Amino acid sequence: MFCGTENARGALIDGGTRVLAGDQVFLNVGTHAAIPSIPGLEAARPLTNIEALELDYLPPHLIVLGGGYVGLEFAQAYRRFGSRVTVIQHGPQLMGREDPDVSDELQRILSDEGIHVLVAAETLHVHGRSGEEVRLVVRTTAGEQTIESSDILVAAGRIPNTAGIGLEEAGVALDSRGYIRVNERLETSASEVWAIGECAGSPQFTHVSEDDFRIIRDNLAGGQRSTRDRLIPYCMFTDPPLAHVGLSEGEARRQGVSVRVARLPTSAVLRTQTSDERQGFMKALVGDDDRILGFTMIGAEAGEVMATVQTAMLADLPYPRLRDAVLAHPTMVEGLGSLFSQVPPRPLQYRRTA
Repeated sequence: MFCGTENARGALIDGGTRVLAGDQVFLNVGTHAAIPSIPGLEAARPLTNIEALELDYLPPHLIVLGGGYVGLEFAQAYRRFGSRVTVIQHGPQLMGREDPDVSDELQRILSDEGIHVLVAAETLHVHGRSGEEVRLVVRTTAGEQTIESSDILVAAGRIPNTAGIGLEEAGVALDSRGYIRVNERLETSASEVWAIGECAGSPQFTHVSEDDFRIIRDNLAGGQRSTRDRLIPYCMFTDPPLAHVGLSEGEARRQGVSVRVARLPTSAVLRTQTSDERQGFMKALVGDDDRILGFTMIGAEAGEVMATVQTAMLADLPYPRLRDAVLAHPTMVEGLGSLFSQVPPRPLQYRRTA
């Protein structure tokens, strides 16, 4: 497996070359942080997720460009370390793929901690150097403003590590964004060459890369596994965390899927009376056949609660099986009984008459 300790053409870090041969090749080269083409940004030497984990000082004022997973996790962490933090999001809301109520709740939680959030904001120019003194000119709905800070962290997407490593020479095709083209078995366009994880365009989570490995392993052993119809969960590890699996309301609407929505504030879960971790809410989407189609939670232990719902979804259980289950008290999972008790009744079906 080529993982980047030497480049694909065989040039070693300490000089010389080395030729490797094998019956099969597995590409797992990952991605790196994208640096938007904003005038002055690259020259400012901004932090990425790599450098942000290696700092030996506390930034007095950290500007985070990007309101997604990486940006918000680091924003909250550095705020709690003691930095002033400003998040600048180009899109109209934080976590652009989430439903508006999820984004609004996250923004409220972060703002209550003293994080300044600008949405629908376009960074026009960057002056100075991160780690010393930087100044950003930003256009918002209220007009242009200048923000001065000490450091910039860029969390505005990822770029696959596929350029310049000879994939074209090996007959490995890339898509328009530079990701390796694969089929549902994770085979590339070149015979006996496979791709795994982020570089293959898989959702950018460790657990998905691990499942990619299992798919390839099982197929090499004669199995018939594929990436088709995987039910992929994800978590954002802010405090409280965000967890999601299945459809969101927005996705259901775009796909024309009829859903019933149940919602429960985290504070209504009895466990929070012992832990006092009351922020957030749970939300479930249920189809006309009573199957659970999606689940989102902002709140303590959200990932573990989500895993319970994901298991029910994998088993195609109708939501009353969770609603009526005897769940241990006092746990956060116990709140699922109350949540699924809020599912609206099925809409009345009227027969069309001639």
